[in-house]
Amino acid sequence: MASKLLQLPEFLLHQLELLWKKHGTVGPGFRKTWDPFMLKTINYEEEVTRKLIKFLQYIICFLFGVCVLGCAFLSKSSLLLLISISNINSPFENKPFSHLILASVIVVPNILTFVKALWKVSFGSSSIPPKGILAMVCLIEAIIALATSVLVLVCLPHFDIVTNLCILNGVCLIPSCLQIVFKLKTLKWSLLLPLSGFGFTFLGLLFFILVHNPKQRPEEVKYLQAYVALTIVSLILVSINWWENFTLCCKIKWMENVREGLSCSRNITYLFTSAIRILVTFGVVVAWIPIKEYKWEDLKTVSQSEIKIVLGLFGIQACSSVLCHWFGVLACKMHAIKRSFVVPSILATPMVLTAILIVLVDSSNKYGEGPTFNLTTICDDVKTATIINTIEILFLEIPQSFCRTQAIFGSSSVGLALLGSSAICFWLGLFFTTFYVWGQHIQRIERTSHLFVRWLYEAAFMEQSLLLNMRNQKMKKINKEIKRKSDHVMIYLCATMWHETVDEMEKILSSIFRLDKYKPNSFKSHKDNFDFEAHIYFDDAFTILGPEENVKERVVNKYVKSLVSTIEAIYRIFSHDKHIFNDEQEDEDKVNQTITETPYGGRISYTLPYGNIIHVHLKDKQKIRHKKRWSQIMYMYYLLGWKLNRKYAILSGKFADEVSTENTFKVRNELKMEKENTYILALDGDTDFQPSAVILLVDRLRRYPHVGAACGRIHPTGIGPVVWYQKFEYAVGHWLQKTAEHVLGCVLCSPGCFSLFRAAALMDDNVVKKYTTKANEAQHFVQYDQGEDRWLCTLLLQQGWRVEYNAASDAYTNAPQEFKEFYNQRRRWGPSTLANTIDLLDSGSATSKKNPSISKLYILYQIIGTAASILGPATVVLMIAGSFTFVFGWNGNVALALGVIPPGIYIIICYHVKSDTQINIAAFLSIVYAFLMIATIMSIIGEMIKEQSFITPTGLFFISMAILFLSTALLHPQEFHLVLYGLLYIICIPSGYLLLPIYSMVNMNNVSWGTREDATAKKSIKKKPQQVKRYEKKCKCCCWDVELAIKEDKKEEIQQIDSANDDLIETNPRIEDNWISNLKNMSYHLELIEDTLDEIEKPFWNDLIEQYLQPIEENKERQKEIARNLKSLRNKVTFLFFMINILWIVSTFVLQLIGTDLRIKIPKILSNGSFSPNEILNVEPIGFMFLLTFAGLLAIQFSAMLYHRINTLIHFVAYKGTEVKPQQVVGKYQQMSKDNSM
Repeated sequence: MASKLLQLPEFLLHQLELLWKKHGTVGPGFRKTWDPFMLKTINYEEEVTRKLIKFLQYIICFLFGVCVLGCAFLSKSSLLLLISISNINSPFENKPFSHLILASVIVVPNILTFVKALWKVSFGSSSIPPKGILAMVCLIEAIIALATSVLVLVCLPHFDIVTNLCILNGVCLIPSCLQIVFKLKTLKWSLLLPLSGFGFTFLGLLFFILVHNPKQRPEEVKYLQAYVALTIVSLILVSINWWENFTLCCKIKWMENVREGLSCSRNITYLFTSAIRILVTFGVVVAWIPIKEYKWEDLKTVSQSEIKIVLGLFGIQACSSVLCHWFGVLACKMHAIKRSFVVPSILATPMVLTAILIVLVDSSNKYGEGPTFNLTTICDDVKTATIINTIEILFLEIPQSFCRTQAIFGSSSVGLALLGSSAICFWLGLFFTTFYVWGQHIQRIERTSHLFVRWLYEAAFMEQSLLLNMRNQKMKKINKEIKRKSDHVMIYLCATMWHETVDEMEKILSSIFRLDKYKPNSFKSHKDNFDFEAHIYFDDAFTILGPEENVKERVVNKYVKSLVSTIEAIYRIFSHDKHIFNDEQEDEDKVNQTITETPYGGRISYTLPYGNIIHVHLKDKQKIRHKKRWSQIMYMYYLLGWKLNRKYAILSGKFADEVSTENTFKVRNELKMEKENTYILALDGDTDFQPSAVILLVDRLRRYPHVGAACGRIHPTGIGPVVWYQKFEYAVGHWLQKTAEHVLGCVLCSPGCFSLFRAAALMDDNVVKKYTTKANEAQHFVQYDQGEDRWLCTLLLQQGWRVEYNAASDAYTNAPQEFKEFYNQRRRWGPSTLANTIDLLDSGSATSKKNPSISKLYILYQIIGTAASILGPATVVLMIAGSFTFVFGWNGNVALALGVIPPGIYIIICYHVKSDTQINIAAFLSIVYAFLMIATIMSIIGEMIKEQSFITPTGLFFISMAILFLSTALLHPQEFHLVLYGLLYIICIPSGYLLLPIYSMVNMNNVSWGTREDATAKKSIKKKPQQVKRYEKKCKCCCWDVELAIKEDKKEEIQQIDSANDDLIETNPRIEDNWISNLKNMSYHLELIEDTLDEIEKPFWNDLIEQYLQPIEENKERQKEIARNLKSLRNKVTFLFFMINILWIVSTFVLQLIGTDLRIKIPKILSNGSFSPNEILNVEPIGFMFLLTFAGLLAIQFSAMLYHRINTLIHFVAYKGTEVKPQQVVGKYQQMSKDNSM
């Protein structure tokens, strides 16, 4: 049919096209069918996971699995050797010491738990559990601690090493029994698993008893019967340890109350229980030593070799256990439960057993006689062996443990067979009891408390505790509608625009269209499924043209026209790709794009190729308040108030009228749930991002309900030295500062260019409502309007919400490329950052009580950081003075005076000249300082070479900073190239930390935006009044024409319409709204259809504008008053700011005048590590303390960065393992071959 239509004559095709246009069925809104040519940019392309990334993902998971297995092996092996050393017949003679160390091994996790609980109780909010529940839990923990201590300290030293390895797997009796009890109601096949686990564990205990049966064994075995019985009782009591995990499905009311009470008071509970377990464990040691007739005095006579071996085993066991637990948790969070957690944990026991057998075979080869294994011969030879090597002594302990139980295994092979059967049964019991772990389905970046019931591990049962501690909670049957609601996520993309270029518009629009393309790929059942709606709020979108005197035309400005044209171009690209992928024609569907007049200006709505919608809100500053903060308030009230809250408020009122409490409660719960799952993605008009970046932010808010906002890694884009400086500045800020804020407390600023906010957080008290506060005082203009993003985050933090940073979520935004634009941007950021930080610190006590993520220690960290930033100019001046001394060899006082003069003069200049002149002077001084910094760096390097030592304050600082930046960059391999810009950053330190703060503070009273400003408007030229000649005379004089004229200004004539009417009739210019027709005419490819705003929505906009967004009337007197107040505030702040810096410089100057009496003397260390006997380094105490404080801050930030990088790696690997695969668009060659085949 299609081929026949293509063969129609041209005139018939023309008639057909007219018919389609008449009925409005031409394509998806396309009007110019004759223009198929497109200009594609690289921005439209989707992010595709490279094969190298996938390969690295598998390698990382494999390495984590190896680490879990290796750490479990070391933990188990070292524990078994310590137990074997504690045997009474062991060659290690000091038994009190070995028992004390063995008890210390048991309590290591309890000590760590106690410290963690104490930290949380001291610096966080903790609830006190009910006394009855606390007493019950403490009693259970005391019994478990007693059983563990008796098992490890009393019983196991009397058995051989293989028997002990088997016994440690026999802690599954109670867990398997509880699983059976709570699964009896279902009677499904899964019941066979805990039944098998219980059966195999019981058989293992039976075989263990038969191995040590005195009826079949010599008399020497009888003394073990008491220990066998005590071992079985201890194993049963120890298996109670995981009672909470395996009673999660219990529906008994008191049990649910116990679990609920524990979940709300973990910190206090663990503080008590860990202390009790430590006391009970050491109490058993104290009681057992006298019973065995050991003497505590022997601790004084421990040999050095024994101390070395025992403490070495203790260190290996403690460290490997901690690392095994840590790697196991990380493997689970990376969605590698089976291959990197379960398999290594299950294989730990067989691996240890294999190692033991290898050592036995090796011992047989060394000490045995004959080709066959003979335990008696080995034991005889081992007794006479003399070994000095520590490792061989430990290896020899394995056959010696068998020799001490030779009576059991030496007479026949029956004992070995029973022991092997016991080992297999215990291992199978563990396997089947923990088989539920294989089928665990967890969320990405799941919280540790959602993965495991107990905080830490059991040192004596490393891999068993990891497996049995994994949550066995059965998913509750939830109503399908509620489940769908809880899984449903709605994201509103809200971008603010003003004077963006076409290139910047392409970035944000391509990102939105990419997200639209990604959205259909996420299956409804997939965890990444979400709905989204895009909104662009365009400030000052209209302009008035007046071609005639009495008629003016209201049209959109050139930036809006550029936006509409850009949307059309990008729409065609993505629509074309969609049709290629779906193998369909572009004219099959009709999509209407609408344009609407609104009370605030206008709205253009586009339905994107894959069904999502983007609304462009055109703001008329004559009708609604403009600027970014008011645009944010506009979309918060529209999306969260009108679209979200309104419908539930109406339903709630309806049900309240019907006196239906149940329905009202249900509506409120649904509103709460939707507020939790509705997010606003704040964007700038030039932000470029991939769908994965959004999903990674969504993960943070989805998994952690207390997170109110999350931001990603912002990458500045552009070219030129100013951009290169910002690239490294942004990198260091994110690498160290933001990660430290995330780990130690909360991120203080979630930038508005790419941040995800939770609706529930924004709708909380004192957030959006306070955000609508109009700036009336001078400080409000600085804090509210100059740094609106930081102020919004301050409000969230003060209300108790957490703000996080995700380093794997990348977004790109244009940075200022000109020196002037950069200084003006930071002129806004600097004072607003300081104002918001001081506001947060001022309310630090109240905020720390309300916000569990902000501790008083974090407040102290911020105070130190703020003080360091305030002292930045003085520190740079001192550094410059040191540079003068270092490079030119000047006296310290002279160098300090010369270092102070240029910034002092610049301060005076900034108070008296215009901002443009200030910036030009700053640019010149920046170049001069840059050359000085280069000379200083070269001099420092030359001095280190000359002195053959870098261990000086200057050398150490220089080397440590280089190492810090390089190592930090190595941990960010994709951003390592930014280190190249580090040199530019270093030589520009005087500009960024001396001149820029001066410029920012002195110009604090300037509250204009400073960036994206249009060129200065041309001054209106006053028309001179027309003149008429009243008298004119021309004559010639000496060949010169002389003209004499008398002129008079022409007055406007007044026309009298009627002789009887003396009134004047003035006609006001009429404004015609032609913007809709104007945009419709310029839309070449997408047909815009005029629409009307819903009558229900109009009152909302009118009320919102009247209450919050009324345009601010220009009152000259009020503006003068604000200007005076801003200058007064500027003078007060700059006086305090500069006085603090002056005092810092003066104190250093005075110390230099005093001389070396008050200086700290440090011996010079040569490059070979030796001290120079004659040379002493003198360091000022203030500078030395400042250097130590600065180094301490960097050390804290570096440690926090390491922790954050690990969590980022976990999140990234987990995402790559569960991400939705992107659609593959058919390439042109594939399409050609496909057409040819058809």
